[in-house]
Amino acid sequence: MTYLAMSVPFAVAALAVFAAGSVRAARRGRARLAALAWAATCAALVALTIVFDNVMIAAGLFDFGGAHITGARIGLMPIEDLLYPVVGSLLLCGARELAGDREGRGA
Repeated sequence: MTYLAMSVPFAVAALAVFAAGSVRAARRGRARLAALAWAATCAALVALTIVFDNVMIAAGLFDFGGAHITGARIGLMPIEDLLYPVVGSLLLCGARELAGDREGRGA
């Protein structure tokens, strides 16, 4: 089984949480702010993942077996490793919107 196939159920769950949070943000008039928060979070996590995964792989701390990746890479890092920060940011931002207070001011 590939890392990409193993990640699909988690991506679907994160998308569901993000969608529910987006609906709540839209009802509270915060859709644009929520989208910007997700974009900033996602961009930061993706950038950090690219840098630090490449450093850790170059240092020999770990390696991905060729049989479990698609083969596309950014430097030394397999491209599917970017799914983790994207899914994490979806889950984080969606959960944040769902956890906001009930008066609409946010947490």
